[in-house]
Amino acid sequence: MADTEAQPSRSRDLDKLLLRPGNLVGANFDPGEELRDDLAKSAKVLVVGAGGLGCELLKDLALSGFQNLEVIDMDRIEVTNLNRQFLFRFEDVGKPKAEVAAKRVMERVSGVNIKPHYGRIEDKEIDFYSDFIIIALGLDSIEARSYINAVACSFLEYDCDDNAREETIKPMVDGGTEGFKGHARVILPGVTPCFECTIWLFPPQVKFPLCTLAETPRTAAHCIEYAHLIKWDEVHSGKAFDPDDPEHMKWVYNEAVKRAELFGIPGVTYSLTQGVVKNIIPAIASTNAIISAACALETLKLASGCSKTLSNYLTYNGAEGLHTKVTEFVRDKDCLVCGPGVLIELETSITLQKFIGLLEEHPKLLLSKASVTHQGNNLYMQAPPVLEEMTRSNLSLPLFDLMGKTTKTTLHVTGTTSKNDKKTSVLRKLRVVFKGVDGVTDMDTAGGA
Repeated sequence: MADTEAQPSRSRDLDKLLLRPGNLVGANFDPGEELRDDLAKSAKVLVVGAGGLGCELLKDLALSGFQNLEVIDMDRIEVTNLNRQFLFRFEDVGKPKAEVAAKRVMERVSGVNIKPHYGRIEDKEIDFYSDFIIIALGLDSIEARSYINAVACSFLEYDCDDNAREETIKPMVDGGTEGFKGHARVILPGVTPCFECTIWLFPPQVKFPLCTLAETPRTAAHCIEYAHLIKWDEVHSGKAFDPDDPEHMKWVYNEAVKRAELFGIPGVTYSLTQGVVKNIIPAIASTNAIISAACALETLKLASGCSKTLSNYLTYNGAEGLHTKVTEFVRDKDCLVCGPGVLIELETSITLQKFIGLLEEHPKLLLSKASVTHQGNNLYMQAPPVLEEMTRSNLSLPLFDLMGKTTKTTLHVTGTTSKNDKKTSVLRKLRVVFKGVDGVTDMDTAGGA
């Protein structure tokens, strides 16, 4: 009886990329088994989002040789997720997406370790994100993308000639889908345009006139927005609406149903209520799979150098046949997020509390409820309460003293800003210069004055 043929290695196709030289490889590509092993053991990648795209990303990255993954998501599994988020089952409804997704991939792919995080991305300390070599985004929210983009850009440092220091670049791979359309992009802060540089790529959100909502609703969306924007404030005066609270969402749905029945308008469902209130974009499983494959490949390129990366924005349209196109967008050198930072000149006597007040008035910032960090040290934190109490005493001290009497340096501030009557959490980098100090030298950290 003939010997049974050996089964092909699971890493056979991966080995063809990592063990052999090539003509399209990156400048620092060093093929060999050591590279493959380092990719598996040392390359730490964060997947943000465990929905339709996030599920695909976790699976693709695990099968691409990454064995050290983490995933963060704040949502729980709902019945409406099951048609496209293939890692979930009916018995998983109500469980955290990140935890179930991590468990299912580890069950299917031997050797991979995925650490789940159930919670908001804003609730993680900035240092949490510094541990990853690449951040892969599978999000359906512009606000969430903006926040992660700002976090990644906060690690970026510039030399005295305003050139990005390569060792401080935190690469991101972003994917997004809408029906049969999708995009994949590579973001290298300080080199390629960041998310904020190309925010104009995203169409403005649909806004309904309040008079239409209040007097002449014509669609199910009108009824939902009436309950969300008008009825909620009438009934819950002073109480902020939380779109991530199931009880709040259920209340809006019930009120929208009443409104729709009053005007004879069909079509109000709980899933549509979530989509309208949270601006959820419809997704199709096949599109998620295609875009995830592109994002996973770019992540592999960035981590290993086995090929030159995408330059820098891929669009996909599968509505009529197949159409893909790669466009190279240009970075905005004056970008508030990925640039060297907003320059602010201060007197050495200004206190931290007075500085925080100035941030609300600065025309480029307009930040309220700001938290301030310097070189990883919390100077003042608005939340949680225990950190606020610990840093409260710094408010009365001169900022110059708190920063070690450094004449030029970089601060990171986190706060809220209002845009289109909607408050959003943002992270900004500031280049601070103190006036009237002798011996001014090059900035200790990012950029020159």
